[in-house]
Amino acid sequence: MSDRILVFYGSYRADRMGIRLADYCVRTLNARGAQAELIDAKAVDLPMLDRMYKEYPKGQAPAAMEALADKIRQADGFIFVTGEYNWGVQPGLKNLTDHYLEEWFWRPAGIVSYSAGRLSGAHASVAWHGTLSEMGMVVISSTVTVGPIGKTLDAQGAPIDEAGKSLEKSFARFADDLAWWSEAARAQRERKAPPY
Repeated sequence: MSDRILVFYGSYRADRMGIRLADYCVRTLNARGAQAELIDAKAVDLPMLDRMYKEYPKGQAPAAMEALADKIRQADGFIFVTGEYNWGVQPGLKNLTDHYLEEWFWRPAGIVSYSAGRLSGAHASVAWHGTLSEMGMVVISSTVTVGPIGKTLDAQGAPIDEAGKSLEKSFARFADDLAWWSEAARAQRERKAPPY
């Protein structure tokens, strides 16, 4: 059985360079045999958080929120592709993520960060680690950091030069780590119901 992986991306900017990285993640995972799907926060376009999915009476959540809740529940694992905004997380991705809680439980998550500079979104990666853990996900130890993103991926999201080679190498290990945890968590959920 191939892993069902959702790749979340959250920039709302007009000139989004990080979408190259999100697309790279989806293509590379699919080439490895996973069933990866991009969830673009801008395309889903949930409102600023007023009510979480669980706070709506059954069947009354907005259609986009309901559809995404179903995808999250069916996924084996998640990747969060995040840029860094002033040492913090992207508000669009955080807003989308906060609409859900129990739907995330008992699945692994990996963090892929990027920036235009040398730090490669490392501050956002650290911030996401605590957030995702608090939301019931097991954050894998492997991470991918990309920067400067414009010197790593071309406009079509293909790796370029030495930075691109480095991305390919680090993403392979990252994907192996996520696949291991996805399989382990799926097997455990099938063997024994989560405690809550």
